[in-house]
Parts: sequence; structure tokens; C-alpha cells
Amino acid sequence: MTGRPPADDRVNWPQTFLVPAPRLVYNKTTVSNPFRPPGEGFPPFYIVSPSRMPSTTDEDVPLFAEREDWADVQPLEQYEGANPIASIFYTAEYKDATNYFRAIVKSGEKSPRVLELTENIIRQNPAHYSAWQYRYETLLALLPEKFDETPPLLTSELRLMDELAVQFLKTYQVWHHRRLLVPLAKQPMRELAFIKRSLEVDAKNYHTWSYRQWLLASCYGLGAAADEANDDSVIDDAEEVWAGELDFVDAMLSQDVRNNSAWHHRFFVVYGCRGLPSSESERQRIFKRELIYTKQNISLAPSNPSAWNYLRGILKETGNSISVVKHFARLYAFPHGSNEKHDIVDLDNPPPSAEAELPSVQAMEFLADVWEAEAIAKLKTEPKAAKTETDKAVEMWTALANEHDKIRKKYWEHRIRDAHHLLQASA
Repeated sequence: MTGRPPADDRVNWPQTFLVPAPRLVYNKTTVSNPFRPPGEGFPPFYIVSPSRMPSTTDEDVPLFAEREDWADVQPLEQYEGANPIASIFYTAEYKDATNYFRAIVKSGEKSPRVLELTENIIRQNPAHYSAWQYRYETLLALLPEKFDETPPLLTSELRLMDELAVQFLKTYQVWHHRRLLVPLAKQPMRELAFIKRSLEVDAKNYHTWSYRQWLLASCYGLGAAADEANDDSVIDDAEEVWAGELDFVDAMLSQDVRNNSAWHHRFFVVYGCRGLPSSESERQRIFKRELIYTKQNISLAPSNPSAWNYLRGILKETGNSISVVKHFARLYAFPHGSNEKHDIVDLDNPPPSAEAELPSVQAMEFLADVWEAEAIAKLKTEPKAAKTETDKAVEMWTALANEHDKIRKKYWEHRIRDAHHLLQASA
């Protein structure tokens, strides 16, 4: 098959042999889109592609080879050898655009029509890093060297990136291009607002979260004031931005307490980017706040590994022993009714609800780690007590291996062997 597919066979045209494949095909479903007016979604049965994108659905859009304004360019075919074993079946539109792109790169042309050409390629293949890079170089060539107000060309580019970043959420290149635009536009607050909207599409997208962390670190983190790329107005917003970031994370976790990306971002905000305050009392206040916050969220979802990992992280970061949460872990490491009941609720150690599924695998692992740590601390001074603690840890690991976490059976057996070897070596 050559040329464009028949009009009545566009959606069902073989995708496996196409580069690029059609973007997104929805079957009898209207998908909400937060970047369109309320009530408007993607129409059913249509490939999601803006009208500017020449595609197999737009037969009236001419190829570059058919346009008079490109008649001065001699396209360069892709060299694939005399007899390629498995030649790629490119669409006619993609082959046409990339042929002209190779010619443009060879000549070194950087003009408005190059932006049109690279946008065409990117919409068809958003992972085409050469097209992205040449687009950025062309943009720099067309923008004035200095400007007080954002030039229309840059404004247009930012709007285009708003569209493409959501359409191609999991493409590295679109997010990298946004990074390159930030020092030019100097509008980090705009970017933070955009990220918030894009997370409504996919609340766990790695690229979106990592871009937010890069933005915060670059514009508002340590050393940002010394970066000549940052305006004074940007630096002045730092305190306000960081003050609102915890509220932002809280809102994300209130929507989904199991959002591991949000937990990771919370650690980045509290401990990872700006460091802790110099005051010991303030550091203790932050630790207690995070400890209580994490325990409360574990009480809502006892088997949530993200919260338990965050708990381990803050203990390690602050130099606290995991024994600090021994009592709390015990509440979740055994079935209902196994722990002693009290009439007064310990607010520092919120208990699981009556509906909670216990025991929690994460709590069992945590408590076994506590016993192992206590055993190691007593090996030389109290060998009998060390053996008692080790036996309790081994019993917990055995329960995990044989009943509660069989998928990691080999791992728990490895932990048991290590514990026995440690006791034998110290004897």
C-alpha cells in the first residue's frame, strides 16, 4: 500500500507498521479534556489531532512537495541501503515532512516555515528529538536577543507546548523542550499552574512530576538567586511558592493517598530541595509534623507501601531509629484483636479502623526490621536477648514467606538465612 489510505479505512489502517502510529483512537467514548471549555471532550471515533496537523484524516491538506512555498527546497530521501531487510512503512505525510526536514538541516535554514515543518513532524512523531532540537535552535534565531515583554512568537510557542505536553504526556522530548523555554519566558508561576492542570489528566505521570521538581529547584531552590537566568520578581515569589507547595501535595494525596509520585514530591519539598532549617527545634517540629501526617495517612490505608516508604525515608533522613515507630507498626502487623485494646486513643499512634484489612504486609516487614535492628544492637552485650529478638523477626518473615507475601518468598527466606548466619558468627 502506498500513498494515503482510503477515507473509509483510516481508523482501521494497520498501526503496527506505521511510523508514526495514529495518536489516540477512542471507541464510542467522549473523554473529558480540562484544556477545552466545559462540556467539550474528544469526539468519539476520531483520532485526536488538532486541525493544524496534516494527517491521514485531512485529505485536503497538501504535502510539502505539493506546496508552492516549499518549491525552492529539494527534499532528501532517507537512505536505507540498496535492499533493506525490513523497511519501515512510513505514512506518506511523515515521509514527505522528514524528507524536507533533512534538506532544511543540510542547508541550515532557520525561518518561520521551519517552525511549521518541525511542528508537523512533532505532531506525527513527538519523540523525534532531532526535530525538537532544530526547532529550539530556530526559535532562538528568530527571537530578539533581549526583550522586556514576552514576544508573540514565544507566547505562541508556550501555548503550543501547553497543547502538546498534554497530548503527549509520556514523551520525554516535549518536557525537555519546556525546560528550554523557561529561561526565555521567565514565567515559572505560569508553568506551575500548567502542571497543576496537566496532573488532572494523569495524576501519576513521571514526566509531569519531575518537571515540577526541576522547575522548583531551578527557580526557587538553593542557588536560584545566584542564577542570572532568574529575575528578581521570580526570586521574590520563592517563599510564597514553597509555602503553597505542601498544600498542593496535601490536595493531591487527599484525592489518592496511594499516589506514590505525590509522596515522593512531598519528600522533595520537605527534605530534598532546600534542606532543613538550622534550628534544632524547628527541625524537630518538622519531623514531628511529618511523622504524625504519615501515621494518619497509614491509618486510612494500612497496606499503602508509599506511606510506609515515606515513613522509612523521614526516619533515615533525620537520623532516627526505626524503633521510634515500633508501637505504631505493631498496631498494623497483626490481625484484628491481637493487640491490647485501650479506652483512650493514642493520637500519636492512630489505630487502624475496624474495617482495615490486617495484617499489613508493610507493617509486618517494618516490625521485623525493628526486631532485627534491636537484635544487632544487643549481639555483644546481651546475646540471649539478641536471640529472642531475632527469633521474633524470623517468625514474622516466615509468616510473610508462607502466607502474607508469597510472591517475595525467596526474599524472606534470604532474610531468615542472613539472620541465622549473623547469630552464628557472633556466637
